[in-house]
Amino acid sequence: MAPKKVEEPEKKPLIGRVGTNLKVGIVGIPNVGKSTFFNVLTKSQAAAENFPFCTIDPNESRVPVPDERFDYLCSYFKPVSKVPAFLNVVDIAGLVKGASEGQGLGNAFLSHIKACDALFHLCRAFENEDVTHVEGEVNPIRDLEIITEELRLKDQEYLLTHMEKMERTVLRGSDKKCKPEYDVLCKVKGILVDEMKQLRFGDWNANDIEILNKHLFITSKPVIYLVNLSEKDYIKKKNKWLVKIKEWVDKNDPGSIIIPFSGVFENRLADMDEEERAKYLEEVKANSALDKIIVQGYKALQLQYFFTAGPDEVKAWTIPKGTKAPQAAGKIHTDFEKGFIMAEVMKFDDFKEEGSESGVKAAGKYRQQGRNYVVEDGDIIFFKFNAGAGLKEAKKK
Repeated sequence: MAPKKVEEPEKKPLIGRVGTNLKVGIVGIPNVGKSTFFNVLTKSQAAAENFPFCTIDPNESRVPVPDERFDYLCSYFKPVSKVPAFLNVVDIAGLVKGASEGQGLGNAFLSHIKACDALFHLCRAFENEDVTHVEGEVNPIRDLEIITEELRLKDQEYLLTHMEKMERTVLRGSDKKCKPEYDVLCKVKGILVDEMKQLRFGDWNANDIEILNKHLFITSKPVIYLVNLSEKDYIKKKNKWLVKIKEWVDKNDPGSIIIPFSGVFENRLADMDEEERAKYLEEVKANSALDKIIVQGYKALQLQYFFTAGPDEVKAWTIPKGTKAPQAAGKIHTDFEKGFIMAEVMKFDDFKEEGSESGVKAAGKYRQQGRNYVVEDGDIIFFKFNAGAGLKEAKKK
């Protein structure tokens, strides 16, 4: 008797915008170290003053994603051009209690958050008399709750306004076309308003996600929690708030990543030359957290990349997870996708282990993949395509 075919679970689309030019926004209440973190992260000079609303226009920068595989390929090929993957980071001014109702500069900032695709939620766990705290004393749990609730309230305000408009046509006007969307928004209301929860914890099917992606609710975006410690606490790896923050995240945002770091420590490292930095890190037995933060931010956007590599150029091409070979080829040039024939694929580990492309081929690890191949993170790919495909298509139009 033939074995029963195992049913594959439904492959759901990802919540959020589809694309490669996605952004991570840095959010938090004023004076928790957002601009200092952004300055260090991007080596730019966003204003970092000791008063709220200093960063009124969102500062945006591109940060290269650190990757030892990319570094290895560059040292191997010694290419003329090196292009790593980049993470787009946006520094958003501090949110205060009541921001969802327009307190501080709330509405403008919340619209900037809505334009981002994932969030670094930065909270302050350091004491410093020279840096005032907008709520009085340092209490990261209270701060986490303020920001989380303000974002939920902003989603709630948007949802209820939108549903009110839809009710006129769907319930009173019997508009059947909008009924499925209205039904999904009722489900959203149940989680967001009735249960007062973040939308990313809902049990959504593919149809629900399509509607969510139309509205891009703030609380459907993935969040990474960054805890800003004093330099002393970061080096000692001890702080009285860390356990409490973990308990809060486990309860309110289960599965989310928490990364402790120190803005002062990272600032100090940024001002040192390479030799001085290595000596200092050895002395204090600590490492920078920036690489981990950048990599996790990139992963939160559901992005990955493949490499094209040779003496002319080593380049990391950003694609959404789950991208098939022809669409990946289209990132290089639209003609590559139109005339796609095959993808010749080497796994990075095989390339490093065998020492060369010919070594990979000799070991039987060089693969020719067709149009249904789903590209994996770190694949080294050479695409073959029919150069005339695009032209023929153009002539038909």
